[in-house]
Amino acid sequence: QLQLAESGGGSVQAGGSLRLSCAVSGYMYDRKCITWFRQTPGKEREGVAAWHTGYGSTSYDDSVQGRFTISLANDERTLYLQMNSLKPEDTGMYSCAAYYASFGCGATWNTTGPYKFWGQGTQVTVSS
Repeated sequence: QLQLAESGGGSVQAGGSLRLSCAVSGYMYDRKCITWFRQTPGKEREGVAAWHTGYGSTSYDDSVQGRFTISLANDERTLYLQMNSLKPEDTGMYSCAAYYASFGCGATWNTTGPYKFWGQGTQVTVSS
C-alpha cells in the first residue's frame, strides 16, 4: 500500500511558477510509476508528467513539455512538479497517483486505469 499527499498549490498569474510536492509513504521497496494528474471541470483527469522509480525515466504530456519538470527526491519519498511559464489552461486540481510497475510506466501512463493509489489533490489557479 502507498499513501500520497500533495502540497504546494495556489494562485499565480500567467507566466509565473509553482512547485508541487507529493509525499509518498507506505511500502516503498518495489518499483513504482508515480504520476501527476490534472483535472479541470468537465474534463477527464489527464496525466501531465510521470516518473518511474526503477529506471528514473520520465514522460510528459505535450501540453507541458518544456515548461514542467518532474523530479524525485533521493529517498524516493517526495515527488516534485516544477511548473514554469504557467498558462490559464494549466488551472485545475493536481493529484499524484501511483501503482507498482516493474518495467516502466508504459504507454498508458497518462490514463487513470493503472493507478491504485491517489492523493487528495491540490488546486492550482492561473489567472490571465
